[in-house]
Amino acid sequence: MTSKRSSLVVPVPSEGDFTSRLRSPAVAARVGLWLGISFGICFLTGLISHYAQNGNQPIPFPATPFWGYRVTQGLHVISGTAAIPLLLVKLWAVYPKLFQSMPWGDVRAMAVTGLERISIAVLVAGGVFMLLTGLLNTAQWYPWSFSFRPTHYAVAWVTIGALVVHIAVKLPIIRDALTGDVEDTTHDRPSAVETGALSRRGLLRTTWAATGIAVLATAGSTVPFLRNISVLAVRTGDGPQGVPINRSARAAQVTMEEGGAGWTLDVVNGEGVATSWSRGDLEQLTQRTETLPIACVEGWSASAEWTGVRLRDLLDAAGVPTGTDLRMVSLQKRYAFGVTELQGNFADADKTLIALKLNGEDLSLDHGYPARLIAPNRPGVLQTKWLTSVEVI
Repeated sequence: MTSKRSSLVVPVPSEGDFTSRLRSPAVAARVGLWLGISFGICFLTGLISHYAQNGNQPIPFPATPFWGYRVTQGLHVISGTAAIPLLLVKLWAVYPKLFQSMPWGDVRAMAVTGLERISIAVLVAGGVFMLLTGLLNTAQWYPWSFSFRPTHYAVAWVTIGALVVHIAVKLPIIRDALTGDVEDTTHDRPSAVETGALSRRGLLRTTWAATGIAVLATAGSTVPFLRNISVLAVRTGDGPQGVPINRSARAAQVTMEEGGAGWTLDVVNGEGVATSWSRGDLEQLTQRTETLPIACVEGWSASAEWTGVRLRDLLDAAGVPTGTDLRMVSLQKRYAFGVTELQGNFADADKTLIALKLNGEDLSLDHGYPARLIAPNRPGVLQTKWLTSVEVI
């Protein structure tokens, strides 16, 4: 029985057991360069998105350019998608280092190696977590109990911190590998001598091709002319009235009856209702038409033609001064963002509308009938549907 159990034990490999010359710093550094660029773009655009969704903004998020959030959030998801094949190849290339023995007896070398391994462990764990949860977020599938946005934000800082430490520790090797020829063996492990079906250049070309295919297969969510070839895009421009939705009226528990004859939009200035508008009243006011995108945190976006009343006109009628922050209240009964904050610069923006029509037709219930907010350069989740009141904060 003892000998049978012993035969089932899988031996732990050593660094020398990995003989492919493709697992080289020359390969890892080149893939790592583009992986670092992808992580950097993803991190910076993620910070922009997080800030845009904050109610408390010491420096107001700008209302111009009206397409800005669409671009940054599209870049966020595209760079995150590109990072997936890059990370897989990078991990494959450096996998033997996991089994490298510690330089016992050399205190300085032990400290550097220990710091390197800790940073790599945090970087790999954080990178995998960010990419996996981000990918599931684009599909709006949340098989976890934690809140996605604050967790994603916190882990992003940890991951970028680990990336900076890792680059600092490995910078001499990275610099040598990038400035030398890809076939250079100066920093290779002694056992990395076996050639395979691919050369190092062949592996890199395959990696770039796989990354490009991954981007093309998903970028149609935000790049309209790629929609016919982006077979894995979570949104391709389809939806009610030609615009996708994340949350239907049914999911939000809003009915057509609530937006019927008894519905009013109240503009509350101070303690009481300053003005109250029925949909018919709103239709009698000067109508404006603006072409603005809906751009969502999941990376998809779509431009549409919106018609309605300029929000600033309603605020002027209620005596609300310029620069006033507002609270936008929805009829929705389920899920977050039933109440959102609208900073004064958005409220005053010429393009900000209380929309009544979409692409020339009355709003469908799923798009926020009887009235919704549409503002420039604003996350889609904050473009409040089924409006019932606008309140001065």
